[in-house]
Amino acid sequence: MSEARVVVTIADGVADVRLNRPEKRNALDHAMFDGIFAAADQVANDASVRVVVLSGVGKAFCAGLDTSLLSQMAGEPVAESGLFRNLRVDAPRAVRVWTELAVPVIAAVHGVAVGGGIQLALGADFRVVAPDAQLGALELRWGIIPDMCGTQLLPRLVGPDQAKLLMMTARTISGEEALRIGLATQVADDPYAVAHELARELALRNPDGLAAIKRLVGIAQDLPFAEGMQQEYDLAGPVIGTANQREAVVANLEGRPPQFS
Repeated sequence: MSEARVVVTIADGVADVRLNRPEKRNALDHAMFDGIFAAADQVANDASVRVVVLSGVGKAFCAGLDTSLLSQMAGEPVAESGLFRNLRVDAPRAVRVWTELAVPVIAAVHGVAVGGGIQLALGADFRVVAPDAQLGALELRWGIIPDMCGTQLLPRLVGPDQAKLLMMTARTISGEEALRIGLATQVADDPYAVAHELARELALRNPDGLAAIKRLVGIAQDLPFAEGMQQEYDLAGPVIGTANQREAVVANLEGRPPQFS
């Protein structure tokens, strides 16, 4: 059995975060959740990190909640236990930690990303997906609903009709279909490599600007236009004139990679 559930490697401003339970297709259990939280904390507290690439070791991105936990849901007394009360807190938190990071997060999705796996990918800012990947919100097969932020994040990407169709039918779709409906940002035969290419590109942008854009786009659908514009005005001002913004200008003029602080 793999030792560390989540492995983090940081180099050149890119944090490579890999789910590391390949023998179980990176299924989510309590140890995996703990590993995700620790990885997100490590990334958030490392000022050198500009971008995160989130992926899975082995043949899959993430097969969702471990079936040993799902099977226990057949017993009502167990479902009412502290174990499942904790699970209902930990599961959505595993997605929210990525949405709340200031830096961009890119999910590299291959194999399966179903149930909690697809919801984990929804927490990223971008999803680079293999064309033959299988994605699906399968929770209703088990009589539950997607409660790892899925009902809130999926409609923002694909619209309410497609979101309800995916969640209510509990069907799986390919990476190509995910791109067509807006669930995938990009399709690539090697999503891990392409995700890292994008990460290196983003790492050359002003990190203050990246953080502001991530926040503004994140709230765009929740605020009236006028309030959103006020937020844009408030967040754009502090970026101008900073050391990082000046470095972006000078680096562009000198035709060299920027060196951000």
